[in-house]
Amino acid sequence: MSQPLPGRRAQAARNDEVILQAAREVFIDDPDAPVAAVAQRAGVGISALYRRYQGKEDLLRQLCHDGLKRFIAIAQGAGEIDDGWEAFAAFLTGVVEADVHSLTVHLAGTFAPTPEMDQDAAAAMALADALLARAGASGRLRPGVVSGDVTLILEGCAAIRVPDRERSRQLRLRYLGLLLDGLQCRESGDLPGPAPRPAELNWRWQQRPPADR
Repeated sequence: MSQPLPGRRAQAARNDEVILQAAREVFIDDPDAPVAAVAQRAGVGISALYRRYQGKEDLLRQLCHDGLKRFIAIAQGAGEIDDGWEAFAAFLTGVVEADVHSLTVHLAGTFAPTPEMDQDAAAAMALADALLARAGASGRLRPGVVSGDVTLILEGCAAIRVPDRERSRQLRLRYLGLLLDGLQCRESGDLPGPAPRPAELNWRWQQRPPADR
């Protein structure tokens, strides 16, 4: 059992959590927002933010790396489910519930990834591909679905947004349910159009000029 942190360290950990949550909300709404908006949302001084992060890019990098780690944890948890299709469906549901891909949709290209992030991204892709392969082996996944389709499905769900956060969550899960139904084998023939190519997805991670105001 882990020991509780002493007073100052516990307060610093709470402040960091508050800052990251505020940054997530601010930058999903406006990726070009200044770090001062994060400090204001978090209710901390700008100096408290800069004690933890060198600047906006460092903060964006931390946000996306946290999201990537969450994705990996969800995929690993789903991988423990015996049934291949159920594991795949639980994985997609977990990622949509955690709203991981809102960060991808809004923040891709706004920072330079670290080597550790690249390693975790490769691990995340391998886990997702393994779940997709298991869904295919179950006989319930319709032919022709590739990993790029899964990426765009998750990003499509993340793009569903209304002002109320809980209602956004409900709508995302509603449309994921419809998409999961469409991903299962039916007498509907081949999917229209070619599958997405990696280059069509990876271009978004080319770093854009910073907007660190």
